[in-house]
Amino acid sequence: MPILTALNERSNASCELCSEKKGLVVFEVPPVKEHNSDKSILVCQTCESQLNKTIEMNSDHWRCLNDCMWSQVAAVQVTAFRLLTRLAKAHIWAQDLLDMMYLDEGVMAWAEYGVAADNIEDVVPTRDSNGSVLVSGDNVTLIKDLDVKGGNFTAKRGTPVRNISLTDNPEHIEGRVNGVRIVLLTRYLKKMPKFDA
Repeated sequence: MPILTALNERSNASCELCSEKKGLVVFEVPPVKEHNSDKSILVCQTCESQLNKTIEMNSDHWRCLNDCMWSQVAAVQVTAFRLLTRLAKAHIWAQDLLDMMYLDEGVMAWAEYGVAADNIEDVVPTRDSNGSVLVSGDNVTLIKDLDVKGGNFTAKRGTPVRNISLTDNPEHIEGRVNGVRIVLLTRYLKKMPKFDA
């Protein structure tokens, strides 16, 4: 049976990651020594472009991993694990999903193969105005007054922004100012020192 036919039957002709019905293609989950449906998944073009890194990763699109990570198909589990591992570097929700995942020993070895390959690539860290590396959960302060577009207020210099979240762009972080969640440019931020309780 051709691979595409087998995948269409297995997935009910929908993307095995996000459930999209249009523009479906076969994606082989590396490493692939033998071409078959067990080493492949059916994905939409949006998923394929991000898996192949031909377009920038859109973290909101991958909220679908919350469902597909529980698939009984090993190739889908492996792909979900690899994507969550990439996303967990910047998003707490992805780390939470990753912590809940369970993979059989053989499937885990397959999944970790791709993670090791991804880690070879240079990852650009998120840095504040002084060059200090920022991670999710850090606290920062503003070093300049900033007009908040759409917020009708000015965030004043010295305002603390607690428990920040990283984004896909190393020059941006997300945080709450005056109760409003906004994106801030890292060049206007200074990391606050951590004090032991």
